[in-house]
Amino acid sequence: MTYADNTRGELPSFVSHLECSRSGERYPAGELHNLSDGGFPLLVRYDLDRLGAAVDKQALLERTSDLWRYREFLPVTRAENIVSLGEVTTPLISLSRIAASRGANRIDVKDEGRLPTGSFKARGVAVALSMAKELGVRSVAMPTNGNAGAALSAYASRAGMKSYVFCPGDTPEINIAETGIQGAEVFRVNGLINDCGKIVGEGKAPTGWFDFSTLKEPYRIEGKKTMGLELAEQLGWSVPDVIFYPTGGGTGLIGMWKAFAELEHIGWLGKKRPRMVAVQAEGCAPIVKAFEEGRETAELWENAHTVAAGIRVPVAIGDFLILQAVRESDGFAITVSDEAIEAGRTEVAGQEGLLLCPEGAATYAAYLKSLDEGRVSADDHAVLFNCATGLKYPLPRYGAELNLAQPVDFASMVR
Repeated sequence: MTYADNTRGELPSFVSHLECSRSGERYPAGELHNLSDGGFPLLVRYDLDRLGAAVDKQALLERTSDLWRYREFLPVTRAENIVSLGEVTTPLISLSRIAASRGANRIDVKDEGRLPTGSFKARGVAVALSMAKELGVRSVAMPTNGNAGAALSAYASRAGMKSYVFCPGDTPEINIAETGIQGAEVFRVNGLINDCGKIVGEGKAPTGWFDFSTLKEPYRIEGKKTMGLELAEQLGWSVPDVIFYPTGGGTGLIGMWKAFAELEHIGWLGKKRPRMVAVQAEGCAPIVKAFEEGRETAELWENAHTVAAGIRVPVAIGDFLILQAVRESDGFAITVSDEAIEAGRTEVAGQEGLLLCPEGAATYAAYLKSLDEGRVSADDHAVLFNCATGLKYPLPRYGAELNLAQPVDFASMVR
């Protein structure tokens, strides 16, 4: 049973206002917003002094292990508006065998593939869709590389809303199929995700749908923020030394950085922060290029390509927020090759029994590369984010053929 299934009435709300992430200009809460007047993402701000006085760590222990346990840190004001499919706490899986072979202290994978719709997109969409319901939205639209669209479709259907999803034509077929079967109107576009985003923006006026594009509404960050809240709680209200995060639109990286600041303000975390590492593929690395050039924003990446479709984002509206978090944390941005992604996926599956998605495998490949280059230490506690179940993606064909008309050669099976 989800929190929303047995709860009605007002929730404790500590939202004070919305704030332009660039200018600091304030906007009223409780109203529908996309971007600020200047065209920048809006951030939800809380009265953290009141919030900290209203909840304690012990109270959390008595709550259901789901996303909504952190309800004081979230913007929904009425329980009946929560749109939930059972957003469970995701586990930290230790890569102990690999760590031992590399002489590393501790490598954990935060396995977000356990969430509804099989990816961490469920976090952001659950909270954002709940707020859309609260604010009277009836139809929503989104560009996607796969997982976000599937989440939007599922949660919109759960909320009784109409959804429209636009994806590049080469989006993994399983993502397109799950998006369609869960109720969305799906459109395959002969372009990239930024081209799909233009269609969503242009369609707002003639269709009346609400633009759910990454960071073009304030509340997906709040859902993704729960990754940071959850991780800190799992580590006894502390943080790892370094986090490797697969970075396309970067909502989760931005959200976690926000979560750590909020937790410090209320006294649940000290000043220590993890080094935030933005991981991108060599074929689509606008954030890495901007980081290495010392720029505050990233340029459009031409001819983007990678096997990790979820991080094939040629331009991110929150680029400056990603770069800010990386630099403030003394982190860095790094690329990995598609070959390293595929090799990493095979290695972790074969040695640890954990099937990563390509984007998750990118974080593993980035960790190994960073270790080899001395950018992280073997003594560091590293957390890698696996953003979706590996079962959503094409897998190699395995299995030797056996002919029942011939004797089985058991000796040849033993390797």
